[in-house]
Amino acid sequence: MKEKIIALIENALEIPAGSITEHTMIADVEQWDSLAHVMIIGELEEKLGIAIPLEDAVELTGMRELLEKCGVM
Repeated sequence: MKEKIIALIENALEIPAGSITEHTMIADVEQWDSLAHVMIIGELEEKLGIAIPLEDAVELTGMRELLEKCGVM
């Protein structure tokens, strides 16, 4: 599941596969702005059935945290 989540994010951000790892910090990815963040949270729910509450989503700073909220870490 972790790989599916990472692939979904890379696709949403239109960046090459392998650009994001579980150690990636959101602030280090130029394309990952606030609009992209909202889009990613929506895609996770729509395509993978993973719902992250808004109050949790806005506090995410890195992939490890995101994966924890998705229940895969």
